[in-house]
Amino acid sequence: MSGPRRYPWWVAPLAWLAALAIRALGSTWRVEWIGEDPSIPAQRSASPQPCIFAFWHSGLIPLVYTHRGRGAAVLIGSHLDGEIVARVLHHLGFVTARGSSTRGGDRGMLELLGRAAEARSLGLTPDGPRGPAEVLKPGTAFLASRSGLPVVPLASASSADWRVRSWDRMRVPRPFATVRLELGAPLRVPPELDDRALETWSGEIESALHAVTARARNAVGERA
Repeated sequence: MSGPRRYPWWVAPLAWLAALAIRALGSTWRVEWIGEDPSIPAQRSASPQPCIFAFWHSGLIPLVYTHRGRGAAVLIGSHLDGEIVARVLHHLGFVTARGSSTRGGDRGMLELLGRAAEARSLGLTPDGPRGPAEVLKPGTAFLASRSGLPVVPLASASSADWRVRSWDRMRVPRPFATVRLELGAPLRVPPELDDRALETWSGEIESALHAVTARARNAVGERA
């Protein structure tokens, strides 16, 4: 039996510094919210409604700032890069599941189903952890069908950004940029769907996610 995986010593301080940098950078942004976020009650007397936020991997950075401290569960890859991201998210008030955006059986997806049972919102990058960029994998529809949570397509875009040299060309908004968040209408996937129906719903979710992404990018003039 193998013990817990060991990571290089620098992983922990790097994650702490990255979380600190996101907080500092995010505090300078002008954030615009378009659409209703069901995880934030509209009135003080209302209760937050858990959901599955689906967003492309390239828009992760603004969203971990705007949705920090809510205790949402996010699916993160199991590689070294994923370990760094997971630790950053823990510093920002998220919980994580480790795996990939594939359907059924994957340990990460099963962990997310357990988090859904705790009435947490879930975060899923359906093109992660390794791409191809902005192509939806089937796990999102599967997770929605099995958890009963609605899927909320979510996109972020900024008026000025840096691009990381990665498979997804991750966007990092520059200081004092306008950051626009677009939330689409919740999609309620029927329970216990078979593979053919899941494929159909995957297409619906992907189309909705492309639509909110295009609206967000066009609104702030974000380049492709």
